[in-house]
Amino acid sequence: MFATPEQFAATNKANVENVLVLANAAFASVERLSALNLNTARSFLEDGVANTKALLAVKDAQEFVTLQSALVQPAVEKLVAYSRSVYEIATQSQEEVSKLVEGQVAEINKGVAAALDQAAKSAPAGSDVAVAAVKSAIAAANSAYDNMNKTAKQVAEIAEANVAAATSATVKAVGSVKKAPVKKAA
Repeated sequence: MFATPEQFAATNKANVENVLVLANAAFASVERLSALNLNTARSFLEDGVANTKALLAVKDAQEFVTLQSALVQPAVEKLVAYSRSVYEIATQSQEEVSKLVEGQVAEINKGVAAALDQAAKSAPAGSDVAVAAVKSAIAAANSAYDNMNKTAKQVAEIAEANVAAATSATVKAVGSVKKAPVKKAA
């Protein structure tokens, strides 16, 4: 039941490795997000310059309205693509952290089960009811954790579907506004 120095060292080593995995995942996500932000900012700057030059070259109001309408669609599509990319990075980061946490919970469960078995072997006669009650409580807690985890994954899937539907609707709405006929002034 008592931990040896080797067990403490192994536990500490595993904890350090888990922290490193978590830190590497966080840094990778920040790196991807930073690259996305820089590329998006560069693209919007370049588009802004090109759009400004195009708008300054306009000769009349009708051409201005037509050009302005034509410039909206690509900007909205880029904004939607940027939002999707941010969402994907966040989702992947969350999945990596979830995998790490699930692994930790599984290891803790193994340790608790082993400790309970060891305690049951050295426990006085008649304490098997208390050990069984503790094992039952742990099983119920694990079941609740599994149900909560499944529910969280379902909520994430629903949210992802809603985000996809909303972005698709936004792109379609902007596209239909662009295609709407412009009335000429009399």
